[in-house]
Amino acid sequence: MIFVVRGVAWLVTGGAGYIGAHVVRALMGADLRVVVLDDLSAGRPARLPPGVPLIRADVRDRVTVRDTLVRYHVSGVIHLAALKNVAGSFDDPLGYHRGNLDTLADLLEVMVDQRTPHLVFSSTAAVYGTGDSYAEDAPTRPGSPYGRTKLAGEWLIRDVGAAAGLRHAILRFFNVAGAGAPELADTGGDNLLPRLLRATAEGGKATVHGTGHPTPDGSCVRDYVHPADIADAHVATVRALLDGDLAADTFNVSRGVGVSVLDLISAVERATGHPLPYEVGEPRAGDPPSAVADPARIRDRLGWRARRTLDDIVGSAWAATAAGLRIARQRRPHDVATTL
Repeated sequence: MIFVVRGVAWLVTGGAGYIGAHVVRALMGADLRVVVLDDLSAGRPARLPPGVPLIRADVRDRVTVRDTLVRYHVSGVIHLAALKNVAGSFDDPLGYHRGNLDTLADLLEVMVDQRTPHLVFSSTAAVYGTGDSYAEDAPTRPGSPYGRTKLAGEWLIRDVGAAAGLRHAILRFFNVAGAGAPELADTGGDNLLPRLLRATAEGGKATVHGTGHPTPDGSCVRDYVHPADIADAHVATVRALLDGDLAADTFNVSRGVGVSVLDLISAVERATGHPLPYEVGEPRAGDPPSAVADPARIRDRLGWRARRTLDDIVGSAWAATAAGLRIARQRRPHDVATTL
């Protein structure tokens, strides 16, 4: 079957964010028309390619969402906008339920009203919690309010899909890190790799949250995936939805390779050429000792697999960090670390 994508518009919520901007570029590379809706609380317009319409609004603004679906003849939504800080969700569980679950309900209501047929939902490995398996049919026991909001969102999508005929895919991301270009760098303060790179640039120490976990070196193990690979998975999912090869499914999106915190520190040292000392802190609430994906389903059903290695991930993140620091040093030469 020949896949024709010209004239098909996709709305990307959170499209000016770290992952969203990678997804937008990949969709455009697949000859898909894209419109972005982002409240810019974490997104940056500079991440978007020229010519991409940007609607500055909250997804809970149903009037604006409805107008956008109609104006741009949107046939599918990629819903990336969300609150995602695991630790922060313990401090503000009500805010996380409102920001992640109520927002999704508003979006689904508008999509059903407008008969928008396709949805790709950004979920997370946090829905699994601590378990022996991280395959899509494994038990889901999220250990944080954040994970519970995303799991409840998956349930809501399945129920609406069954009732209204909404064709959908749920993508469970594992640990996204790296950058497809310097301007697409992860500038958030929460993720581990950016924290390690900042510690290196500033000549500081990293913090390892516990070395007594039941893992090979005692530190937590995670499955890291490059955002460009995440973006390619979205393109494969969109193609399957538009071709009619996908009606409702859930996919892990990652490499299926475990990397400990101490392994990641070693990769940072290789990429930067600088040692990174660390201190051991207390384990964090809601942190499973190990979370490594089984990505077989998306490989077998959509033909997708991650192509970037751990060194690709860390090297690209360091290149983006270094470029940002060089720009900042040119603007404020006396206020920026000079240990590059």
